[in-house]
Amino acid sequence: MHELEAVKNAVRMEGITKHFGSVIANRNINLELHEGEILSLLGENGSGKTTLMNMLSGIYYPDEGQIYIHGRPVTIRSPKDAFEHGIGMIHQHFKLVDVFTATENIILGLEEKGMLNVKKAAAKIREISERYGFDIDPNQKIYNMSVSQKQTVEIIKVLYRGADILILDEPTAVLTPQETEKLFTVMRNMKKDGKSLIIITHKLHEVLEVSDRVAILRKGEYIGDVETKNADQQSLTDMMVGRAVSLNIDRPQAEEITERLRVEHLTVKDVEGVKRLTDVSFSANAGEILGIAGIAGSGQRELLEAIAGLQPIEPESRITYIEPKTGEERIINGMDPLKIIRSGILLSFVPEDRFGMGLVGSMSITDNVMLRSYRMGRFNPFYNHRFPKQLANEIVNDLEVVTPNIDRIPLRRLSGGNVQKVLVGREIKQSPTVLMTAYAVRGLDINTSYTIYNLLTEQKMKGVAVIYVGEDLDVLLELCDRILVLCGGQVSGVVDGRNVTKEQIGLMMTKLGGGE
Repeated sequence: MHELEAVKNAVRMEGITKHFGSVIANRNINLELHEGEILSLLGENGSGKTTLMNMLSGIYYPDEGQIYIHGRPVTIRSPKDAFEHGIGMIHQHFKLVDVFTATENIILGLEEKGMLNVKKAAAKIREISERYGFDIDPNQKIYNMSVSQKQTVEIIKVLYRGADILILDEPTAVLTPQETEKLFTVMRNMKKDGKSLIIITHKLHEVLEVSDRVAILRKGEYIGDVETKNADQQSLTDMMVGRAVSLNIDRPQAEEITERLRVEHLTVKDVEGVKRLTDVSFSANAGEILGIAGIAGSGQRELLEAIAGLQPIEPESRITYIEPKTGEERIINGMDPLKIIRSGILLSFVPEDRFGMGLVGSMSITDNVMLRSYRMGRFNPFYNHRFPKQLANEIVNDLEVVTPNIDRIPLRRLSGGNVQKVLVGREIKQSPTVLMTAYAVRGLDINTSYTIYNLLTEQKMKGVAVIYVGEDLDVLLELCDRILVLCGGQVSGVVDGRNVTKEQIGLMMTKLGGGE
């Protein structure tokens, strides 16, 4: 029987334990990946999924335990060792050289006798693409590629090196629904070809759609596995969290809805003079969640950054803030973020780029809260540390942020989901009158995502104007009161979130016109 199991398993991890100082990231984990299957690895943020896969791909080395590949015990101390055993990992953040072509990136670092033959390599890349259904031009430069094309290069890179075990970490985080479906087709083709795949994702509908089996981690420990055909979103969530979790989004109607922000004829050009937004007009109301829908790159980021004072806008554009108490209208065109804050406008922004724009990775949770509170003029940082520390503790408790210490551990040491919780929590704790969020739940587990949805609804019911940019149309339809649809940087329409279908929005996302 043991021999049969050894043949059946592409990977077996036994008793795997990993410590980081006093923190146990993985404790005595036993995990199997069968040959020719797609296994989803599921767990809340900070449950140890990426750490476990980093040990399989050679980035970390386990403190205890043994890894078996195709039944044989192996030692994996580096990504090079992993490749020698046919293991390749595709990370969330791509490792590509922008000025190189797809082919040059794929063969970069390979050791072959004599000169590398680029033409021969391109032919092999085309052969791999045809076999699995990839759509890629081997001679295209990386800087001319979409996110999904860059991801394709990363996947082909590991296949080119002979990998038959592939690990994909949050592969759909930045893909459109159409690109996600293409990726799933490719994954199924790889499975048919005998490849074994592990996918780390928080999107439960994707888990149910593409995987054969689901393995679940909770707080660094292996909880168990279940065949996908015997699971649903509710059962998987309950296993992940360890208790029954409600997967309902409330959408109460606020008693008073008043205009808080008015955007008129907003036009934004990038550094090369290309229009990213053209003549965009809408209102955001207090007591309402306004959703922003659109395929990736339709101008969502530029829209929020323009309002927040982070993007220069064209002269015909006009952004007006309406004071809650007095009704006074204030033009905020051309104000930078600091000027907006110091003029008393309580505008909070959760940007798409966590570390690039939102947080400082080398600083602790408390220091990041202090940074925001200091800019708000809330306290003197030289003698009053109680206020930011109190806020940091509230964020950690309310959103269940997993961290050993709020004062000494740099944010970059936390998992991506925990970093996102800190960012969202910090902005909500500023008691804003306008709250803008760009992909607030990207990378978050389903339990935390629903916590965030409820927090946004709470803000709405407190009279905050909430602007929510999201990629999950099902959530937009459940959460938002109105939905503004962008197509190619223009408004395709504004619709009532309660009386519109996903199909109608999908059509508006790809075709101008059709909204109210």
